[in-house]
Amino acid sequence: MAGNSDPLTPRAKIAVTAGKAVAAASRAAGRGSGSVIGGRVALKLDPDLLARLAQNLDVILVSATNGKTTTTRLIAEALRAAGPVVSNALGANMPAGITSALAGGSEARYGVIEVDEKYLAGVARDTAPKCIALLNLSRDQLDRAAETRMLAENWREGLAGSKAVVVANADDPLVVWAASSSPNVIWVAAGQMWKDDAWSCPSCGGVMQRPGDDWFCGECGFRRPTPSWALSGDHVLDPHGSAWPIHLQLPGRANKANAASSAAVAAVFGVPPQVALERMYQVQAVAGRYDVVQFQGRDLRLLLAKNPAGWLETFSLIDPPPTPVILSVNARGADGTDTSWLWDVDYTRLTGHPIFVVGDRKLDLAVRLEVANQHFQVCENLDQAVQQAPPGRIEVIANYTAFQDLRRRVGN
Repeated sequence: MAGNSDPLTPRAKIAVTAGKAVAAASRAAGRGSGSVIGGRVALKLDPDLLARLAQNLDVILVSATNGKTTTTRLIAEALRAAGPVVSNALGANMPAGITSALAGGSEARYGVIEVDEKYLAGVARDTAPKCIALLNLSRDQLDRAAETRMLAENWREGLAGSKAVVVANADDPLVVWAASSSPNVIWVAAGQMWKDDAWSCPSCGGVMQRPGDDWFCGECGFRRPTPSWALSGDHVLDPHGSAWPIHLQLPGRANKANAASSAAVAAVFGVPPQVALERMYQVQAVAGRYDVVQFQGRDLRLLLAKNPAGWLETFSLIDPPPTPVILSVNARGADGTDTSWLWDVDYTRLTGHPIFVVGDRKLDLAVRLEVANQHFQVCENLDQAVQQAPPGRIEVIANYTAFQDLRRRVGN
């Protein structure tokens, strides 16, 4: 860790103060947390502020298409066993939001930072992280995000020669390709349920062979590395072969995978797996994800799924039929305006569930469900969907801005 001398120049201190004031004004006006606008103002006043704020921290960066907000939270909880942590816990994961988060952590030892995939290389350059966790790469926000192989290439170039310890998912070929340029990589067998973005070799373009859990390119020899950490059922296997039980309040296999990667990151900083995993049990929900709320006398579980890989994982953790399911899809700027990804989701997994469809793009989703031979009802809003749903807890699955709309409606 860097020394404890104050890294902030007078200009930087003015920038921090101004950013906090703008953020507070934004909150007072009811326009959200204010972290992004506050960070933008601060960076305008001092373009080097992010690097200055990171100087006295051991920085951990977390990036992925899915699971980065949850994993960031799990790592933060684990590292609190070793010292104070500052983190962008609400998911503002571009430079402005990250700057705002770090500005609030003057006493912290660790900075655990979620980073949007497109900004990883730049944020790593500014913050000189001690550790970088890379979880997965899959298609997302098709109108604005780069094609997945291009993102992997950007990661690979940006992380080449990095001094950071890179903790990377050995089961995702795109992540392995990206991490392989780094000299110090810890491989985690975290699994990969969604494989449709990784059938061609990122190294040569050849067809990937996938016997069982293994994978390799038959043309250039690019292959799955040997992991030192692994998710095995309800346990994490450490590099010594010891099995540590995972007890989470968060549901699903994907969150066990997130816990396995988080335990590997915590170990880099001397936090033993048993301690790290016990602390992760404290996490009940993450920015509203997985919360069970009361609305119109009904229990609703709120689930975020914003791309095909995320929807596949979410379908695997919902209660079985005949549990009612509400699906909500928007296509605003933060979601990506292209909804063609709906056709990549296997909605036959919802067979037997009463389905209710809401959101800005409910008709796009209705067409997709019709083709998948699902029985569903299009509703005007959440209120109507809840009124029409049969008894029992309702699973509510929504993409990004639809999820925020739902949280506001239910007062979460």
